[in-house]
Amino acid sequence: MTSEDVARVQDAAPLPMPWLLIWATCLATFTITASGSTRTPFLMDMSRDLDVSLAMVANLFGITSIAWGLASFFAGIGSDVMGRRPFLVGAPLALTGAMVGLAEGGSFLSVAAWATLGGGFCGLFTGVSMAEIAGKVSDRQRGRALGWVMAGQSMTLLVGVPLASWIGASIGWRGITYCVAAMAFLSALAMFSTTTAMPQQVRHSAVSRHPLLRAALTTSVLRLLGSVIAERICFGLAAVYYATFMLQTYSLSLEVLAIPLMIFAGGNVLGTIVGGQLGDRLRNRALTFAVALVASGGVAILLFSWPAGAPVSTALGFGYMFANAMARPSLMAALSDVPSEVRGTVMGLNSTAASAGWLAAAALGGWILSTIGFSGFGPLAGALAILGAVLALLGRS
Repeated sequence: MTSEDVARVQDAAPLPMPWLLIWATCLATFTITASGSTRTPFLMDMSRDLDVSLAMVANLFGITSIAWGLASFFAGIGSDVMGRRPFLVGAPLALTGAMVGLAEGGSFLSVAAWATLGGGFCGLFTGVSMAEIAGKVSDRQRGRALGWVMAGQSMTLLVGVPLASWIGASIGWRGITYCVAAMAFLSALAMFSTTTAMPQQVRHSAVSRHPLLRAALTTSVLRLLGSVIAERICFGLAAVYYATFMLQTYSLSLEVLAIPLMIFAGGNVLGTIVGGQLGDRLRNRALTFAVALVASGGVAILLFSWPAGAPVSTALGFGYMFANAMARPSLMAALSDVPSEVRGTVMGLNSTAASAGWLAAAALGGWILSTIGFSGFGPLAGALAILGAVLALLGRS
């Protein structure tokens, strides 16, 4: 029976949702995202502590993204041959050590080295976890299943970053990094208890007929990957710089900053849940993604170009994250709709493309911030949203 036959059978009789695996993956995704995002409220503190400019500290996200993207590429291919479990368990375990090393870093170069290693370990997990979840459910369940997994990322923004901001006022960015290390270790245990090794006969079959990389890179997949890059730049501009925007624009304290950050992330959580439902209920996933992404671009223009007060910027931040998050489950479900033999490769490339978007967001954001200011973020996000929507619609087949 081919993978297409299996997919048809699954759609006729949907499999039970693997909730234990989904929750364990959600926890690990929360931790993977927290390894970088919980540093965002402390960019200025890290700048002073490490005696470097704010732009240098912000560029750590770019360095991390390079390692993340490269690791995702090789992990996706490797998981199609070796199975998913070695990556799903080993990556968060290795991240534990990297976070401890980062917390102990005494210089910017040391911190950058450990952040790069941590990014690589994160990349070993993300695409593989998406492929694992997509393979355990039918096509018409993938929007919801992947949406719940991505909710782990959203919960990092809703709970992790505001909590880090609040606790970090007492223990600093190094103490928060130790907390992330502990969460990574718990994530490794959770993944170990909810995953199984690839059966021996399946492993041999995968090795004998593993397709070339170009078999996964169809024109439609390439266009969707282009949409991933555009969407991640839009998301990254806000995720990396929103806390700094609120701090510098309204002179908020870290304790007060936790409130708009929590509301900001609440939009991400709600948007991910709604987007997962829409991705399964609406047949045209590309159109769903395109409409939501363009809407987020419009809100971004208002958010960064109209500083009408902290309450208004908080409401716009919520709206921006809601629209952006609502778009992503449909895009991920569309990307995962490929033969199982190359799904790990495609989802690994998705993480590579996402990392490229994060890299571009950190680099472009730092340059725009130093030359134009936050007012330049909105037009860039709006233009990229339109580009991502067009690419998705062209790649809908």
